[in-house]
Amino acid sequence: MEEKWLKVLSRLQAQCVRREYCVRDIRAKALKAVEGDAALAEEMVASLVADRFVDDRRYAEAFAREKASLSGWGATKIAYALSGKGIARETIRDALDQLDTGAASRKMESVLAAKCRLLAQDPQGKLKLLRFALSRGYGYDEVREVVDRLWAAARASEEG
Repeated sequence: MEEKWLKVLSRLQAQCVRREYCVRDIRAKALKAVEGDAALAEEMVASLVADRFVDDRRYAEAFAREKASLSGWGATKIAYALSGKGIARETIRDALDQLDTGAASRKMESVLAAKCRLLAQDPQGKLKLLRFALSRGYGYDEVREVVDRLWAAARASEEG
């Protein structure tokens, strides 16, 4: 059994080298790899954490950066997603503090501008744009002004 254990552990290590995983995700992978042996899976996870192949803090920071910069998610949506992965609140807060707020604001504005162009002809467009922004995890206070400005510009360009 020892040789099989090392083979599975080696495969999990290789996966962790290619991309970041949180403890919950790697635990599920380990449990599946050892065919449901919970004790052996926990040993593997403990080994991966001890050897720093898996680190929830590193995972949370990478996840938050990727979702904010590439997917255009707001802090609220990122926090809920990380919470769903079993990441501690303090770790989530630290990861969100690492984000470049200027870049996140620019990404939010570009995402909303693109959506605004699609909704320009819709009589309910401004409300839909606001709902869209909130669904992306941005706070009402941070999107209200942007939505008002974008919607006014869309209306002005339509009339002119």
